[in-house]
Amino acid sequence: MKTRDPELKSELDAALHARSELGSEYEPALVESFLEKVEQQLDSTLDRRVRRHLAEQRVSVARGARPPQPLGNFGERYGFGIISLILAIPLSAIGAAAADTGGLVVAWLGIIAVNAVHAARNWPWFSHRTGRADSDWED
Repeated sequence: MKTRDPELKSELDAALHARSELGSEYEPALVESFLEKVEQQLDSTLDRRVRRHLAEQRVSVARGARPPQPLGNFGERYGFGIISLILAIPLSAIGAAAADTGGLVVAWLGIIAVNAVHAARNWPWFSHRTGRADSDWED
């Protein structure tokens, strides 16, 4: 068995040796004991990684870099675009009927502007200009 953790390998070897000495009736207890040790090892590894990641984020924030901002969930980002395209059909018809090509152009410029503002909400320079405060509570 090739492993990066010699302690875990020795635990497995001990469990296999104990199984050969004690017999198969103790096998469930030996397997459960070994799996608990594997779980503890995984928990400690995961805990170390999370702590390291949090420390890296804190250092990055202390140096003045903003943490990466999520761009919103799938439904919010694409749903808004889909709804605006659905609403574009009647708006285009109304604009074209009211003022021919000029009305159609105005309707589509409005649709593009609304979508651009919605997309720009997640840009770092836009959020600072609008006076939004950075907060740990924001998504």
